[in-house]
Amino acid sequence: MSMEGDEGNRDQSSREEWTLLFWTSLAVVVPVIITLWCSVQRSKRKIHMKDFFRKSKHGWHCTDLFNKPTYCCVCQQHILQGAFCDCCGVCADETCLRRADRSLVCKEIMAPSQADGTLEHRWVRGNVPLCSVCVVCKEQCGNQPKLCDFRCVWCQTMVHDDCKASLSDGERCELGEFRSLIIPPHYLHHVNKLRRRHPDEYSKLASACGSSWTPVLVLANTRSGNNMGEALLGEFRTILNPVQVFDLSELPPSKALQLCTLLPPGSVRVLVCGGDGTVGWVLDAIDTMKLKGQDQFIPRVMILPLGTGNDLSNSLGWGSGYAGEIPVEQVLRNVLEAEVVKMDRWKVQVASKGLYFRKPKVLSMNNYFSVGPDALMALNFHTHREKTPSFFSSRIINKAVYFMYGTKDCLVQECKDLDKRIELELDGERVALPSLEGIIVCNIGYWGGGCRLWEGMGDEPYPPTRLDDGLLEVVGVFGSFHCAQIQVKMANPVRLGQAHTVRLVLKTSRMPMQVDGEPWAQGPCTITITHKTQAFMLYHSAEQTDDDDESSTSEAESSAPHDSPKPAGPASARA
Repeated sequence: MSMEGDEGNRDQSSREEWTLLFWTSLAVVVPVIITLWCSVQRSKRKIHMKDFFRKSKHGWHCTDLFNKPTYCCVCQQHILQGAFCDCCGVCADETCLRRADRSLVCKEIMAPSQADGTLEHRWVRGNVPLCSVCVVCKEQCGNQPKLCDFRCVWCQTMVHDDCKASLSDGERCELGEFRSLIIPPHYLHHVNKLRRRHPDEYSKLASACGSSWTPVLVLANTRSGNNMGEALLGEFRTILNPVQVFDLSELPPSKALQLCTLLPPGSVRVLVCGGDGTVGWVLDAIDTMKLKGQDQFIPRVMILPLGTGNDLSNSLGWGSGYAGEIPVEQVLRNVLEAEVVKMDRWKVQVASKGLYFRKPKVLSMNNYFSVGPDALMALNFHTHREKTPSFFSSRIINKAVYFMYGTKDCLVQECKDLDKRIELELDGERVALPSLEGIIVCNIGYWGGGCRLWEGMGDEPYPPTRLDDGLLEVVGVFGSFHCAQIQVKMANPVRLGQAHTVRLVLKTSRMPMQVDGEPWAQGPCTITITHKTQAFMLYHSAEQTDDDDESSTSEAESSAPHDSPKPAGPASARA
């Protein structure tokens, strides 16, 4: 009896173990299956919605959670998720989306004006911005828990439901605070009707937009730095005409800038949202316009820094990086207040040794050229980013990776004995090099993500730098650790001189090189840097850069072309 009892206990224990195993497996497998099923359905939904958005006249974007109380513009119900148009501000639940697309008209980029040449308000009901004020009664709008009140998509005027009838019939849309930056839809309508497209005709049409009309084009790189480009595109489309806002991941700047040829000559300003590489891309497209004989349509360029280094932005007074600390409205005000300056651009010609029948590699330079440890860090960073681009989505992560590679080079010293492998000539005069690991040729005041390289510690006299004098500053560094010391103002660079033409001859081995953050490994060659052209940039003299000391103001002023010129000649600042 005892044996049968033991066997029964074992069978019961075994059944309990199998039951526990079954339910444990079920608890693990079922959520996985549900998650995979939801993921597949979500992917199908995204593909379906993407096709629908592509055919729509609205600029729809899906969201899983609105960041403020939102109501569907069709069914007027409170919604947590759905879609919104970043051009006109219409919001809709997913079930009402197709109906909203058919019945609610978006912001028209091109439309005829009224008989008197003015523009009517284009009202959208509900979901007005927080803390907005009615233009009639001056009371707060949008403070009721329902779809209420109106907003004009052009001038951003707000009005209560009850106050809308009080607006006079003769009141027209004046395009709001930024009327001098917006391309009115009736202007493009008249341009489209022109039989003879000539700059004089554009100037006549522009007279109706006011004497201070300086339309702005926004070119944003959604892949730059901290990935803020896409959100900025939506905010600019809300305020400006959507035709003025371009995503450079979808349309190259050479095509986007063709809109300048439909606007009055010399009136256009371009706001580049991206890093220094994006700015260089846009400036190369402007050079292409010059080759096409479109010099009179050349725009003035302003920078909203979204990249990692942003040295050109720092030199022009726009700061070391934008992270949403000021609203886009203030960014547009800065466009209005900025002054126009000239900036030198340079041609870098790389002729490889022994390849006499191959054309030399030709690059454009705005910021700096370098060979040595900083180019090696940029090359390692670039190689790593190409392998895992999703990892480099933050400016802080990018700088941390740079620091890691700089620390590695302090130990390895891959670029030592550079002075034995390279020859340097400034304006045709040979320069004797000390024991260096790197040479940097600068056009602007900032280098390496906010460091004033030519200034160093500021304890020694040195010729000032300028953007438009046709001179380059040439310095040497002893290694990665020396670069780090210069960045924290604990050491001075080896100032080799200033020159109009720089020539470097790499005699042996391969060395890392970079132009404006674009690195490559180069074998024996001859590098010649000569003046190429000048670009019209927008300079913000009132903006402090990333340092808090008073010298930040003096550096910004010394970069401006209205300061006293610096001495010419290659021997003006020998170490």
